[in-house]
Amino acid sequence: MRAEEEENKTGFGERERERERERESEAARYYCGGEPVSRIANLLEASRRRGDSGGRRLLGMAPEIRSPDVPGGAEEAAEPEVEVEEEEVFDDAFDIPHKNAPHDRLRRWRQAALVLNASRRFRYTLDLKKEEEKEMIRRKIRSHAQVIRAAFLFKEAGQKDINGAEAYSGINVATASHSFPIEPEKLTTLNRDHSNVLLQEVGGVRGLSDLLKSNLDRGINPNEDELLQRRNIYGMPRFDSCHSNGSCRHISDVGYDNRDEGWYDGGSIFLAVFLVILVTAISDYRQSLQFRHLNEEKQNIQVEVVRGGKRSGASIFDLVVGDVVPLKIGDQVPADGILISGHSLAIDESSMTGESKIVHKDQKAPFLMSGCKVADGYGSMLVTGVGTNTEWGQLMANLSEDNGEETPLQVRLNGVATFIGLVGLSVAGAVLVVLWIRYFTGHTANPDGSPQFVAGTTRVKQGFMGAIRILTIAVTIVVVAVPEGLPLAVTLTLAYSMKKMMRDKALVRRLSSCETMGSATTICSDKTGTLTLNKMTVVEAYFGGTKLDPCHDTSQMSASTSSLIIEGIAQNTTGTVFLPEDGGEAELTGSPTEKAILSWGLKVGMDFHDVRSKSSVLHVFPFNSEKKRGAVAVQAENGVHIHWKGAAEIVLASCKSWLSVEGLVHPMSTAKYDEYQKSIEGMAANSLRCVAFAYCPCKAEMIPEEDIANWKLPEDDLTLLGIVGIKDPCRPGVRDAVRLCTSAGVKVRMVTGDNIETAKAIALECGILDANSVISEPFVIEGKVFREMSEIARGEVADKILVMGRSSPNDKLLLVQALKRKGHVVAVTGDGTNDAPALHEADIGLSMGISGTEVAKESSDIIILDDDFTSVVKVVRWGRSVYANIQKFIQFQLTVNVAALVINVVAAVSSGDLLWVNLIMDTLGALALATEPPTDNLMKRNPVGRRHALYQIAVLLVFDFSGTRILRLQNESRSNAEKITNTFIFNTFVFCQIFNEFNARKPEEKNVFKGVTKNHLFIGIIGITTVFQILIIEFLGKFFKTVRLNWRLWLVSVAIGFVSWPLAYLGKYIPVPVRPLQEYLKPNSCLRRSRRDEEEGGQT
Repeated sequence: MRAEEEENKTGFGERERERERERESEAARYYCGGEPVSRIANLLEASRRRGDSGGRRLLGMAPEIRSPDVPGGAEEAAEPEVEVEEEEVFDDAFDIPHKNAPHDRLRRWRQAALVLNASRRFRYTLDLKKEEEKEMIRRKIRSHAQVIRAAFLFKEAGQKDINGAEAYSGINVATASHSFPIEPEKLTTLNRDHSNVLLQEVGGVRGLSDLLKSNLDRGINPNEDELLQRRNIYGMPRFDSCHSNGSCRHISDVGYDNRDEGWYDGGSIFLAVFLVILVTAISDYRQSLQFRHLNEEKQNIQVEVVRGGKRSGASIFDLVVGDVVPLKIGDQVPADGILISGHSLAIDESSMTGESKIVHKDQKAPFLMSGCKVADGYGSMLVTGVGTNTEWGQLMANLSEDNGEETPLQVRLNGVATFIGLVGLSVAGAVLVVLWIRYFTGHTANPDGSPQFVAGTTRVKQGFMGAIRILTIAVTIVVVAVPEGLPLAVTLTLAYSMKKMMRDKALVRRLSSCETMGSATTICSDKTGTLTLNKMTVVEAYFGGTKLDPCHDTSQMSASTSSLIIEGIAQNTTGTVFLPEDGGEAELTGSPTEKAILSWGLKVGMDFHDVRSKSSVLHVFPFNSEKKRGAVAVQAENGVHIHWKGAAEIVLASCKSWLSVEGLVHPMSTAKYDEYQKSIEGMAANSLRCVAFAYCPCKAEMIPEEDIANWKLPEDDLTLLGIVGIKDPCRPGVRDAVRLCTSAGVKVRMVTGDNIETAKAIALECGILDANSVISEPFVIEGKVFREMSEIARGEVADKILVMGRSSPNDKLLLVQALKRKGHVVAVTGDGTNDAPALHEADIGLSMGISGTEVAKESSDIIILDDDFTSVVKVVRWGRSVYANIQKFIQFQLTVNVAALVINVVAAVSSGDLLWVNLIMDTLGALALATEPPTDNLMKRNPVGRRHALYQIAVLLVFDFSGTRILRLQNESRSNAEKITNTFIFNTFVFCQIFNEFNARKPEEKNVFKGVTKNHLFIGIIGITTVFQILIIEFLGKFFKTVRLNWRLWLVSVAIGFVSWPLAYLGKYIPVPVRPLQEYLKPNSCLRRSRRDEEEGGQT
């Protein structure tokens, strides 16, 4: 039986993995605009087997990713690449990929780390046990919903055969005269069971909207009282997920971690431990609040909603039952609901059902589930369930948001902490053995010179307590030596950076991206909305074979020509026009391009609602980023018209005729084609986006009667109506931002779907292209040309490409792969659903907060909230700031570590003193140095040497061995002189660290005081540390085994600490070798790199 159970478990696991692969492949096919499943599936499979989603490791070279579109490339490249990765990655437990690290890799470094305080060290890492529990909860909720749905379908099928079966009624007669006739319980049943029978019995979607007092065209009344009433009856669109613990719980957690470390030295240790608990708890609590705020921002999805006939933006948490919500490709379904109308609407329900199948929605299958993604098409829905009344809400309410996420740098620093800890452990062991030998052989003396232990004379209890005191010294050395706060400094600086980045319009979805962005060597940026303002206006128009001047003057056109153009504008759009009742200016919704065209249509006399009421839509081909065009088939009074709209040169190539201003159709001669082509090139050279309109009449017999959803609209024999040129100005400050990136060694490349001439013009304006440089291939290239190259050829030109025009999402993916093979750390911006694979493949995926779809945002690492390229540059600065702050803290920590270890081995420093030093070193030091804001100097900084510990050790050891003579304490008793010397050494050591914190602020600059007054936290921590040090020396001597110092010794202590400033200044003039010393000590690593270079056919 046990063998059978194991076999069943194994089989279940295999089925789950197979199901996961199918889901990723199916989703990738839809997200890539219809690319072959095998192409993207092979890419995802290779990423999974590499264990890092194809990303460059933070501290290593880029793994080779062969293009799967080469015949046999995916299969041939995957196996050897996996072997190389395993050889290079798995030999270091503290090396993890920066994206989607497998759980076994995360377990491995945890097991390899030397940890004194596991709860503190792993506080902000991923809780692997909770992740497994969350997956189990997901499966249970999904299974529960599917079982209920299946059972109801069986029941429904049985009732169909029973005559006189009792009809379902969702209407409560008793409450029919009150607010809403349909009760919440009945509505919840309808959402859960997905029964068409129940829906029809309440009158279908229109009958349901009447019961909910909503209008399918105008939505609900936007009155606040009515919205509040709906929330009270049908629930709030929020769910109470499990949040992080409060500050008191943080204190109890930290207190539990530290209370058993020892009370041997009484009050001094108690005070030091209390301070550690208090400061750490406050720091942890502040971080938890920042992470919680981040999670709330990620969940706060913006959607469009129709209320009072007006379409406007709203938060997903503001929706109510009865709302009418438009949906388009890339959106997340914001609530449970019923489809009102849709065209080619396909929903990816894998997030709820666990199945990868894409479900097409129509009147036969109208039920929509919250949390699913729109894979294709567009439509509108009636909201019937929000919050915990939806399956998605129940799922979120049962899953706590895990703030833990270890980053590659954090794991690396755990490795550093482990190494330092092992050194400290070795030193502590040696000290323990030496001191015990000295103690038990009578060589350890009391202050009066008598031996502390005499064999045969000293009592057992006294000897035991003496041995325990020595053990306390060794334990304290270990506590000070193991830098528990080193990995936590990464979390601290990331939490600080995230908060500040939000103000700079960047929402971090994955912590590791902050680190990786600092290493970015190239940015592949979109044009529209990122480098430009995304505020579009039609400024040129060619219709009827002539240029309109002004662009909205259609007075020369015939009525038939004008009406045909207006019909195409009004029907072939996903935008809307709202005319206020008070006669105010029309309000437009839709993409910036759609709004520009609708605005132009209004100027030429379009009555949007009247035109749409006179014709009906038969079928829609949604705009496709691969084909760069979209179409609609409409039933008009004079027949069926197929209207096309899209990229000018692509639509023009499909036209066999053109329509004159008189309304006559003329064949497209070569001369006329060239005339239109020149007009397109002229507009593109002026940085205009060119959009063409075309149509063709369709005979009734060509329209399929049954399977109209799969009707392929005619696209070859078209009649050109006209072309418009849309102006989208460059964003102010973009040119300076591009120049800053270039000076920082980050190459900016433009990847756009626009015309190549438009792309070149904008690139010249932005400074990506230089007017004096070569503006031709391969520096400027079309996506099609790049796509058709061989893999080797793409690798050769990828580095040179500055502008790629008319690119598809797959072209962007191929460029990312080619650049990563060349060793680049690649950042990519994207806003569309089809950009998801490129965002996923890039080292850093940057999605757009305004124009980006939810699918793109979920595939990205950072969301640029204002869609501005200057915000992308700020992210680069923050990424470098993370490294700079960690470098500062490491420098400070290692200085204190080395000095404290050496001094403690040869000097008598109390446990309380060392714990106070540990507090300065671990917690306060991290707080002070991890919160430095970035500067432009980070974009051109150089590393410096770290030699401050040598000065501290030398000075303090001199005072330890000759302190009595140097400090002129010969007149003091031996006991008192020793106490004064030890107190002076301790005081001097602390002041050395205080002054050294200033040096650590700016390790790359000579002026370490620049901007210090702006960092109030740093000034506060320096002040607190100084005040506490004065209190310890002057008033807490009994606790910390110190004595008061006179003003001369205080002055000398401060002066010795002060000397570290000029020493650090002079040390920055010492040249640093370009190649680190450890590189010469790793021949195997060099051999591996050389072998990889040979395989790639290039040099790193």
